[in-house]
Amino acid sequence: MLLRDFFIQLSENQLLNSTAKKYGLKLGAQNVVAGTNIEETIASIKELNAHNISCTVDNLGEFVSSEEEASAAKEQILAVIEAIHENGVNAHISLKPSQLGLDIDVDFCYDNLYEIVEKAAAYDIFVNFDMEDYGRLQTSFDMVEELSKTFNNVGTVIQSYFYRAKDDIEKFQNYRLRIVKGAYKEPVEVAFQDKLDIDLNFIELIEYHLLHGKFTSIATHDHNVIAHVKRFVADNNIPLDKFEFQMLYGFRTDMQKELAKEGYNFCVYVPFGEDWYGYFMRRLAERPQNINLVTKQVFTKKTNTVLAVAAGAFVLGRLTKRNK
Repeated sequence: MLLRDFFIQLSENQLLNSTAKKYGLKLGAQNVVAGTNIEETIASIKELNAHNISCTVDNLGEFVSSEEEASAAKEQILAVIEAIHENGVNAHISLKPSQLGLDIDVDFCYDNLYEIVEKAAAYDIFVNFDMEDYGRLQTSFDMVEELSKTFNNVGTVIQSYFYRAKDDIEKFQNYRLRIVKGAYKEPVEVAFQDKLDIDLNFIELIEYHLLHGKFTSIATHDHNVIAHVKRFVADNNIPLDKFEFQMLYGFRTDMQKELAKEGYNFCVYVPFGEDWYGYFMRRLAERPQNINLVTKQVFTKKTNTVLAVAAGAFVLGRLTKRNK
């Protein structure tokens, strides 16, 4: 838990975030981000599609505090939707309401979301609402419900570390859902703190939605969870078109291709943009074992930046201790 908390604190550090944005490519950001612009991202999607892997695209962004920033994010997402359509790639959208104005004005945010979902619906493109910290959870769910009264191309995320997750997954069982463990630091009043409790709830939520839900996206890099799901769907005669495995761009790429070859639906979470740092740190916080999957790719080149000192030295120190 100390390691997890450390990465969460790093993800919220605006100085490190701005430094990472400036020196991202030098630090190896290209290994965890599919591109810094739409053209590069579409090229990455085409490469994944060639391996029968679909994609969900996330326009990265942190610390949105003005309507101008939120509107710019909206226009970027609309441009991604247009690019997906024009290029005929197998991809859909993931978005965070906070990037589109949730912390500024709820009605303003909803209008931005409506415009995005409406455009995506015109092209038959699915839009997934990523869930953030507990303080934003209910408002985000409310907007998903409201939009679903008009559109049928919206879904959301259930985080297994929340006590309320079982109630939420039952409420949203008729939606396409992504099941995750959760990547924010939440208090004991609302969330499990023990890894075993989170893991057990994660499996229980996956099984429930596989049996009762519309479509299940299982977001994990854990081969033990994947093996469990394979056995569960076989034992319960669950069709392969009712679920997919999801992993992050740049993580366990050989396993991604292997699962797709085995005939399972597979989707890669494709982040793009220069604002990659907070996203990446939360992924390490979500599952610290992810360090072993990408550290050699990301923290390899020497740099004098604060990020390299704070994050790189810490990660390498942890790895050194493990190897002793």
